[in-house]
Amino acid sequence: MIRESQTAVIARNEIWQGTAATEPYEAGWATEAIFFVRALAFRSGSDDWSASATLPLRKPSDRPPIRVQFSADGMRWIDEGTGFELPHSTDHDSFMRVRHFGNWLRIVAELPDGLAIKALVTIHLK
Repeated sequence: MIRESQTAVIARNEIWQGTAATEPYEAGWATEAIFFVRALAFRSGSDDWSASATLPLRKPSDRPPIRVQFSADGMRWIDEGTGFELPHSTDHDSFMRVRHFGNWLRIVAELPDGLAIKALVTIHLK
């Protein structure tokens, strides 16, 4: 038996600043998911967008800047408990694997004041 798989772009060239979330993705048929996040460009403060920038160092906190959420109905969201870091430069991707998630998935990012990124996010399901 061949397993089904699917890849979807859930954010493309979206500007993330402050708190940002991807569109919900219905994935109830899958048993595992991987989110990939790529920063296409960074902007810090009033600077111009830079596609060859490195993410400014952030202060350590109890909560990673990107976290996975799941939902029973695609409207009310619960933190799944998995979190991961933003890509530290435009040359690197961040990713997170998730299992046992129910039907709807998304990720939420919380960026520090003054920082914005243009994000590309894909979800890969099996």
